Amino acid sequence: MEKVIAVNRKAKHDYFLEEFYEAGLVLTGTEIKSIRQGAVQFKDAYIDFVNGEAFIRDMHISLYDHGNIFNHNETRDRKLLLHKQEIRKLKRETQVQGYTVVPTRLYLKDGLAKMEIALAKGKHLYDKRQAQKEKDMLREAEKATRR
Repeated sequence: MEKVIAVNRKAKHDYFLEEFYEAGLVLTGTEIKSIRQGAVQFKDAYIDFVNGEAFIRDMHISLYDHGNIFNHNETRDRKLLLHKQEIRKLKRETQVQGYTVVPTRLYLKDGLAKMEIALAKGKHLYDKRQAQKEKDMLREAEKATRR
């Protein structure tokens, strides 16, 4: 059973999401407690590859309110747990012009924190406008059918 903690809506707006992967996270005790409380924000977060490992940078996990002096650093880099061939493929794809890897949602699965990441290609301004037009037309059509 999955419990969704946070969704990156900005990623759908700014990118064409192509391939999705599930990654585990290496967390400390107070971080997972804060995640269970829903104190996570990753709208500016991105995935970086260093020495054959994947890290998520700029993901903000708020301090655990019942923590002590051993509370975690809120924006530290956190290691993502992926298979080696997945890391190699994603790193190869990001070296192609216009591709990046973005986090799309964070959820708890069987008590473990998992992150869905996506291989994404950046949208241009006219693509964003077109997507907004299509969304508005669908909304108008739904309104018309309800009446």
